[in-house]
Amino acid sequence: GDDIEEMCYSLITEKQKQQFEEYDELDFALLLPGIGRFRANYYRTLGDTAAAFRIIPIDVPSLDDLGAPEVYKSLIKREKGLILVTGPTGSGKSTTLAAMLNEINLHEQKHVITVEDPVEFIHQNKKCVFSHRGVGEDTASFAKALKYAMRQDPDIILIGEMRDKETIEAGLTAAETGHLVFGTLHTSSAPGTINRIIDVFTGDEQPQIRAMIASSLVAVIAQALLPKLGGGRVAASEILVTNHAISNLIREDKVHQIYSQMQLGQGDTGMQTQTQALLKFLKDGKISRDIALQYANRPDEVSKQTVM
Repeated sequence: GDDIEEMCYSLITEKQKQQFEEYDELDFALLLPGIGRFRANYYRTLGDTAAAFRIIPIDVPSLDDLGAPEVYKSLIKREKGLILVTGPTGSGKSTTLAAMLNEINLHEQKHVITVEDPVEFIHQNKKCVFSHRGVGEDTASFAKALKYAMRQDPDIILIGEMRDKETIEAGLTAAETGHLVFGTLHTSSAPGTINRIIDVFTGDEQPQIRAMIASSLVAVIAQALLPKLGGGRVAASEILVTNHAISNLIREDKVHQIYSQMQLGQGDTGMQTQTQALLKFLKDGKISRDIALQYANRPDEVSKQTVM
């Protein structure tokens, strides 16, 4: 135990030590020269210090590297609005967002501010100018960083986690006032994501929040990483791309009707339900039926359409 604690403490700053000793939890990014970057989490277990490390690739992946749906390239060409990438921890949200920003960096001259806890992928300025801000290091909180971001003349803002009322409101306002905003939540479906945002607010506040979402939401990508047959992993994505009909459903408190709109596929919009994504992977021989059922939001739908 003492050896691990000594090793853990040797990797962090005095300020981070104080944070860890106060809260018994610490999330941060770590660069070990010649080895790589890591996302680190320190915590206590039975009074001892424990740590988990996750490798962050030094090279930012491209959308093509990830085999991402073609619609992602058209979504990121929007001048303003809110694009949400959601899913459980470890579902590749940060990687998808990094690939989207990488695509923009290759083709457009923009000022991009990222606010993360901790900063994961570090983008080199190509056509864009990046300002990476780490919560706890460069700024006190997501909400504070967003408040000041408005004065820093960004075109694009990445919000690492939209978890509280203040941050969500600031993100929606930024999207409404001419910025392209990317954010993440830990939700597993596109309609569920919209409900999660609305439910953060009180009943009196909800009509206004529904109106803000209806006018600013561009897309929700809810993804899960599935084990692939023959090794590796593949991202099954539920993709909601808003249109006039969907914006009206959000505004009128009829989010429960969005799923049936998505099932229609909407032709060339790139919209798809998670079930449609899973069935395509099954048809292409990328995943097993058992895996499809295990990860499905609606296993009954998958089951009905894949009779043994």
